Parts: sequence; structure tokens; C-alpha cells
Amino acid sequence: MPTSRMKTPPLDGLLVLDMSQFLSGPSAALRLGDLGARVIKVERPETGDICRQLYLTDTDVGGDSTLFHAINRNKESFGADLKDATDRARVFKLIARADVVILNFRPGVAERLGFGYDALREINPRIVHASISGYGEDGPWVDLPGQDLLAQALSGGMWLSGSAGDGPVPFGLSIADMLAGHALMEGILAALIRRGVTGEGAEVQTSLFEAMIDLQFEVLTTHLNDGGRPPRRAEVDNAHAYLAAPYGVYRTADGYLALAMTPLDKLGRLLDMPELGAAAAEPGAAFRDRDAIKRMLSDRLATGGNVQWLKLLRAADVWCAPVLDWPTMLDNEAFRRLDMVQTVLRGDGVAVRTTKTPIRLNGTRTGTGRAAPKVGEHTAALVREFDL
Repeated sequence: MPTSRMKTPPLDGLLVLDMSQFLSGPSAALRLGDLGARVIKVERPETGDICRQLYLTDTDVGGDSTLFHAINRNKESFGADLKDATDRARVFKLIARADVVILNFRPGVAERLGFGYDALREINPRIVHASISGYGEDGPWVDLPGQDLLAQALSGGMWLSGSAGDGPVPFGLSIADMLAGHALMEGILAALIRRGVTGEGAEVQTSLFEAMIDLQFEVLTTHLNDGGRPPRRAEVDNAHAYLAAPYGVYRTADGYLALAMTPLDKLGRLLDMPELGAAAAEPGAAFRDRDAIKRMLSDRLATGGNVQWLKLLRAADVWCAPVLDWPTMLDNEAFRRLDMVQTVLRGDGVAVRTTKTPIRLNGTRTGTGRAAPKVGEHTAALVREFDL
């Protein structure tokens, strides 16, 4: 049967005020907007969100960083100085009409400015007040900068990537920010469902640090139950500190090949390596002798190219894949069929190529093709619409 199409996106009619900056809070607002919510970004007049000038390399589109465009598409911009009485009054009137407000101030700042949960629910008892901090609301780290790389460093997660001889290896993107944004969105959606039952709003909180801990829940559970032994990365081609050989990424004659969980005896037969079968016969050898086994595999796989190994291994249902770079991935038919790239347009004609939401509902991706706004682009129109 053909999939029925959604006439309206699931969050259509909800009003979200994005009062956050940088990546974590705005990424949560982005996902809510992709699901149909109307998102108004409250930012400083003239200068706007600091993320507008937070450049990845030196790429600028229409006066703003590509990072800002990626995180803030499909939003309206309302310019407001939160320390100015007139602007504060306008923002409070917007809050009275809103369903969700998102903030990522340092702990205590929202309360000092009058935007804490207790203050806002006096204005709007149905409000879902959602906030992201660096390391929680109190404790010895509460005043540290809530920055992605620092949260990664404090989380222990840098000791999982890379091989044993490497130092700590950070993730190659702002993973704490993005995960915290996703966690906050989950909490917001749960609070909205609860509000539909009780009629009451809620306070939703998470932090970059908690998001990094949650990312590691699988391996931390092992650590907490095996006597507290630290993770031991493989010396050769490490891909997961807690998984046995052959799990890893190996250099071939013309590229790199990822090998997932595969019985060593099966791999030994396919690669004409009886020594792997011998290792498989010894209980626990796949992990205990992981480095020696992976060195043997590394030497063998280096003698052939990716096409050769993929043809051989995939025919035997071995879980493997070539390691693609972005140009190769973007040019792949499997990627193109997913239709994950869009061009979004701003009112002044600025066009940005970016990704789409990864969520499809009844076969359709929600969201619009509207680019991130200019600073204060919609202020005048919003003042008229909401009688601010």
C-alpha cells in the first residue's frame, strides 16, 4: 500500500522562542522547526548571535558563517536587547504566547535576567522552559566555559578513539553541542506530550557534559561492571576500545576498509590465513591477542585493493565497507537517493546548500526551504503581528 502523506507537519501551530546562541540550543530549535514548529530567534540587535561570526575555515555566505546558516535555517529573527526595558517587555509578551523557550545561558544568568523557569511560568503556566548548560546547574565545574571541546576533554571520551600509542583524540566535530541539542529536543517533546495531558508546562534541562556521558553509556556500563578497568585501545587500527579483532579500519593497496564483527575462522578461510583459525580456537584470544591478530590482518589486506576485498568478503556476507571521503560519498547513488541536500533561500536572494532533516514522517521530510535570517530581519513584522 502506498504511504499516506501528512497534510500538516506534526508540530504545526507551536511557537518556539530560541533565545540561545552558538550550536547546542539553536540545534534543538532547528529540529523543532524541521518538524513544523514556528521558531523565532531572539538575538542582539545589529550584532546578533555570536555564531554568525564563528567561522569554519573562512567560509562566509551573505555576511554570516556557514555554521550559522546550517544551525539557524527556517527561523525568524527578532532583535532584542534583554537589558533594555522596552525590548524585555516585548520578549515577555512573546513568551506569554509561546509554547517553548530555549536558552543556553550560564547557570544563574537566566534567573538574574528574569528569564528563569519560575519567572516565566508566572507569565505563561503552559510554557516549556528548556535550557542547556555546560556541566549542570551546580557543582565545582559550574562556572567553567560550556564549550564543546572542553566538555569532550572532561568526559573521558577522548581516550576511546585513536590507537593505543596515540594521545587523547577529540571527535572531529562539535559532538557535545549536537548531542545536547538532540537530548534537549527529546525532553521538550516529552514535556509537550505531558502538557497535553495535564495542561501544565515543565522545565527541561541538560548539559554538554551529560550528553557526552550519555554518548558513552554502552562502554561506561562495561567499565562500571568490570572492576573499573580503563579502556584499552588496540595498538593497530583501533575502531572500538572494547571490541575484539578483527573490528577496525585497515589500509589496503588503494584505500581503507572497515571490518566489523566477523568470526576469525571464517575470515581466515576467506583470506587464506589459517593462523586466524588457530586463534579462533582459543577462548578469549580475539580480544587477548587483538593487536597481534590485527597486525596480521593489516599486512594481508595491504596486498590487495578495496574492490578485490569487497567482492570477496561481501560474497561471503562479511560485514565490511570502504571508507569514503565526502566527495566520494556525495557522488554515490545510495546517498543521492536519500535526497539529503537542499538549497535554502533568504529574502535578499542569498542561497545556501545544506542538509535536510534526517526524519521522514509518512515518507515525507518536513521543513521548509527558508535560509537563516539576517539579524532582526523579522522584528518589525513580529511587533505588528503580536502587538508588541
